[in-house]
Amino acid sequence: MAGKFTLRLYLQILGYSPKGSLPPEIFMMFRLIACLATFLFCLPLSAQEVGYRFSPVNQYDINLTAAYWNPIIQYVSETSGVKLSLKIGRTSADTTAYVLAQEVEFIFSNHLFSPEREQLGWKVFGRRQMPPVHGQIVVPEDSPITDIAQLKDQEVAFPGPEALIAYKFPYAHLLSKGVDVKVVFGGNQNGALAQLFSGKVKAVGGNSQLIEGYAKRESKKFRVLWSSEPVYDLALMAASKVPEKDLKAVANAFANMHKDPKGKDILHQASLKVGLTSDAYFILSNGSEYSTYRKFYQTAPASLR
Repeated sequence: MAGKFTLRLYLQILGYSPKGSLPPEIFMMFRLIACLATFLFCLPLSAQEVGYRFSPVNQYDINLTAAYWNPIIQYVSETSGVKLSLKIGRTSADTTAYVLAQEVEFIFSNHLFSPEREQLGWKVFGRRQMPPVHGQIVVPEDSPITDIAQLKDQEVAFPGPEALIAYKFPYAHLLSKGVDVKVVFGGNQNGALAQLFSGKVKAVGGNSQLIEGYAKRESKKFRVLWSSEPVYDLALMAASKVPEKDLKAVANAFANMHKDPKGKDILHQASLKVGLTSDAYFILSNGSEYSTYRKFYQTAPASLR
């Protein structure tokens, strides 16, 4: 009886309002349609081929971030058979907000290594193979400032409040030395550096890799006032809701990209756009390399945890 009621509902949705009993052939036909519709509705995300959202933190401005990542995720999508689409916010903090709101499934980030955020279940599956990076405090090469003590009460720009290497590392160091500065957020590393060369701030906190890339692209020179211990580049991570089959396919596509002539060329061209070395590529990781990130939160000021 319940089955016939459900079928009548389907028929009404389709604009057919039967009176009395349903003819057997009509009943069987719509029963099959109802079963098929229910099956399709219950399929997991990957099987419906609606794809996943990929959100890398905004290390550059939006246009440059898209220029770097779009060719890469298009290749990964085609190679893995798992569709990825780019989703980035206006700032790095906005992009991380998407992650915390569970609006994306794959990320390139180091914003999830605090004890609280590790409880969200994100899994490291890879990283970009690059020389170690450092948190730094820099000024233009011709600046009269030669020591961080001279930054006291001055405006210093950082990419954003979520930037672990580029904000939390250097700002924690300034606090540990008793150097109070006026924090200015530029939205991303490029925005912070643009404020430096426009004279709006006296120094910038940043990621050494991004500072070197900016110097290369814009023909600028810096003086490094402080540099942190070396840490690994950002992590490729997947949400816990991503099926293992899809995660493995995406991970292998990233890791084998540099071994394929087409993938290697895409990586080369993308790296040139942002000032990375031409041999920047991705490798598999289980997340063990990020112990330094996790250790930071054990001693960091409460405001930076």
